[in-house]
Amino acid sequence: MAQRFIWIAVLYLIVGASLGLYMGMTQNFSLMPVHAHVLLAGWLSLAMAGVVYRLWPAAAQTRLAQAHFWLHNLGLPAFMLALAAHLTGHELPVLLSVGALAFLLGLLCFAVNAWLRVRD
Repeated sequence: MAQRFIWIAVLYLIVGASLGLYMGMTQNFSLMPVHAHVLLAGWLSLAMAGVVYRLWPAAAQTRLAQAHFWLHNLGLPAFMLALAAHLTGHELPVLLSVGALAFLLGLLCFAVNAWLRVRD
């Protein structure tokens, strides 16, 4: 489980950095919120979750960890796609709401899992 989180986090790192490079090359920074969210909610959050799951393997072996992985990685791309659409003048309100909710539920799964299983 830890490895899955790290691998997908690295993918978000590449996507976020590529978006940043594209914005710099075009001098169009309208997608800056998407860039920031992909790097923080994708790369940083998932990499840190991977570290937590590596250090506390009992937390990695739960259904909450599975739910966290899938909700986070289905919700965040939908959320970011809808946010990008919004920032460029197109509206996808259902996708924005569903993606943001799935992402939040994934984070809540992680929080509950950490509170229950991360112990010294």
